[in-house]
Amino acid sequence: MRIDIATLFPGMFESYLSESILENAISRDLIQIKLHNMRDWAHDKHNTMDDRPFGGGPGMVLKVDRVVPCVEAIQAMDARPGRVVMLTPQGRTLTQRVVEELSTEDRLILLCGRYEGFDQRIVDILQPDEISIGDYVLNGGEVGAMVIIDSVMRLIPDVLGDEESASTDSFSAGNRLLEEDQYTRPREYRGRSVPEILLSGDHGLIEEWRKTNRRLKTFARRPELLFEDEPPFESNRTR
Repeated sequence: MRIDIATLFPGMFESYLSESILENAISRDLIQIKLHNMRDWAHDKHNTMDDRPFGGGPGMVLKVDRVVPCVEAIQAMDARPGRVVMLTPQGRTLTQRVVEELSTEDRLILLCGRYEGFDQRIVDILQPDEISIGDYVLNGGEVGAMVIIDSVMRLIPDVLGDEESASTDSFSAGNRLLEEDQYTRPREYRGRSVPEILLSGDHGLIEEWRKTNRRLKTFARRPELLFEDEPPFESNRTR
């Protein structure tokens, strides 16, 4: 998969792209990440990307005559058409089902907003998939873009090394339960011991314990997941 990131602050991604599993996936060419500074498509000596909103009001708005040419130029950089994802509080909420949907794409173009947001004509022309990572407001879309990359890359074959790890994660397809309690050495710490059944070696009983623990934890913390009937991701697609 190739992921292009259009941002006013490409430096925010430098450390993120050079660490841990993502750095390894990039070095193995399992995923390609391309950074693009949107200011490269500004036309004036100050590289202006925003302006005051018509009709008045607070803040500044990203300019249509900068952002649209930027995304169109990025699209032309690869033969594979990129699915444009606009990070915005007005978008549909990012869920694991949406992540699974995005992971099937050959290419994503992540468009990071700033200030008061985008000129509406950017949305009208580009017809992006508008996505929000939650019901709160950030300073920009960069953190949201990192969340999408982090969640999507886990579903790319060979990135994790253990394919079962991603398939058993909470919220994965077919799994509406939170993960069970996890333990490792030491067996006892400050009077708290690992459940004996996990030390029994009886894999059948251990799996039954895990299933029960998942359901009990989900009922206690996120009971709505037990009764949620979410439609297949194809019907959620709004492009």
